[in-house]
Amino acid sequence: MPTETVYGLAADATDDRAVARIFEVKQRPKFNPLIIHVQSIKAAQEIVEFSETSLNLAETFWPGPLSLVLPRKADSPVSLLTGAGLDHLAVRVPDHHVMREVLLAAGKPLAAPSANPSGGVSPTTAAHVTDLPIDFIIDGGPCQIGIESTIIRVESDRITILRPGAITAETLRGATGVPVSDEKTDSKSPTAPGQLESHYAPDLPVRLNATEVSENDALLAFSTPIERAGTTLNLSPTGDLGEAAANLFALLRSLDHPKYDAIAVMPIPESGLGRAINDRLRRAAAPRRQDR
Repeated sequence: MPTETVYGLAADATDDRAVARIFEVKQRPKFNPLIIHVQSIKAAQEIVEFSETSLNLAETFWPGPLSLVLPRKADSPVSLLTGAGLDHLAVRVPDHHVMREVLLAAGKPLAAPSANPSGGVSPTTAAHVTDLPIDFIIDGGPCQIGIESTIIRVESDRITILRPGAITAETLRGATGVPVSDEKTDSKSPTAPGQLESHYAPDLPVRLNATEVSENDALLAFSTPIERAGTTLNLSPTGDLGEAAANLFALLRSLDHPKYDAIAVMPIPESGLGRAINDRLRRAAAPRRQDR
């Protein structure tokens, strides 16, 4: 079903068998935790513990593309599988009317990772959800944001970004006044979704920061494109990072054609939303996981 970020493969987060089915369908490693979607802050308070800072962040950014990693409550009904054995959960309130209506109707939290095989390119339209053994897709149109939510861990004196997204470090710092940093993670022991070294990857190899291309390359351009590529699609002809993020996964899919040797990607500014775009591109270009 759709969210404002990407399409999610949703299941009742309180049902062990339903959550296990997510891992089975996606062929997702069971050490990789899931994000729990809830309809409100009140619903989130039933499954995780909030500090003053984390509650302030929830009130400021929810509904929206921010996931908070918070301590799991002792009596939380959420399946232990969702947290991959960790003592905390990633939770958020999505900002898409379809997902919110489903959450309201279900009356339960939903685990909903991206609706694609593990490690592959995330879907941003219903048409992208083609290679999973599922029976039902809710078509809510193209996702507005187009990359997954920002995931953060909140402590009393700092915020740590576990996965960058549309809500940037600068925005978080401005909202709270506390320092914001990035966490260097061990991709073999992720503490949040989206931290595996190889992730979001098309079938073709991805070459980053391309300044030269050949007719054997499919070019993912940004702003003014390089000439002589076999085919070119532009994330944003005007150099707008928001437009680039919304187009990223759809254009990667479109360029992923076996007649080319590689997808060459022009440099993207490493600032603001560009950090999240580059995070996805670096993982798409990383050596491929064997279990994909």
